Amino acid sequence: MTEVSKAAALWQGTVIRPLRLRENEVYEIATPQGRAALRLHRRGYQSAMAIRSELWWCRALAQAGLPVPAPIALADGSDLAVLHGGRCASVVVWLEGEPLGEAGVPLSGTVGDQADRHHALGRLLAQVHAATDAMVLPDWFTRPQWDHDGLVGEAPFWGRFWEHPGLTQAEAETLRAARQLVSDHLTLTQPTIGLVHADVLRENVLVKGHSLSLIDFDDSGFGYRLYDLGTVLSQNLYEPAYAEIRAALCEGYGLANPAEVDRFTLARTLASVGWTAPRLAAASPIHRSHIERAVMFARRCLA
Repeated sequence: MTEVSKAAALWQGTVIRPLRLRENEVYEIATPQGRAALRLHRRGYQSAMAIRSELWWCRALAQAGLPVPAPIALADGSDLAVLHGGRCASVVVWLEGEPLGEAGVPLSGTVGDQADRHHALGRLLAQVHAATDAMVLPDWFTRPQWDHDGLVGEAPFWGRFWEHPGLTQAEAETLRAARQLVSDHLTLTQPTIGLVHADVLRENVLVKGHSLSLIDFDDSGFGYRLYDLGTVLSQNLYEPAYAEIRAALCEGYGLANPAEVDRFTLARTLASVGWTAPRLAAASPIHRSHIERAVMFARRCLA
């Protein structure tokens, strides 16, 4: 029996098909409760306690009526299984819908369609943040930090992006200047810190009719609330309707001035450069595309 089959059996489930075989391996499974998503968590990224914290948060959000995937508990009541060899596995309920889009692929629909969906996404993020503020977290709750140090400190959570081996000297200088720009902004404004999804990418937003759901809280942690909006916008920088998308997202969130999100969009493009270095093969074209995007937006912000 394979590792994934053994993990599914812990929830009395059977594997239907693989969904994503990336950092986390995600499979659709059939359980007594219905369709579900099984995750085999990447070794060495999040601790077992951090994953339990993520699942606690998702259950609390779902209980508050928000469209996020609640965990399905094991027979002993726990949400997490530690497999032979130490790998962690969890199962969450199935949410219907199609991804909002795909990285590197132009968004579908008219400008109005794109704006409407991002207005709805902004509203959903505001609801997630507001519901979270009303929660009392357990004393064992632990998640990564997406604060100043986690984004632009000496050891950012996703790595020292300004030292990416694929950078030219000029590009490295631009990213160092951008890092300082973000650092100065965070130090001066001191935005509120709270739990954020931290990975609100198109693939993690499901669309069903006029309704949206938010999935994959694997990178969630304590950070700046506008970082969630900045992450959304980082994938839309090349969209012809970027201005309309940004305005709609911010309006849905309740942010009067869309320019307030720009530094957080920049922070995400920088972090993504750091993310690629240890994870992707040296020949992957994503290194270059992420670098070029970060440099382009950094120059825009620095100007």
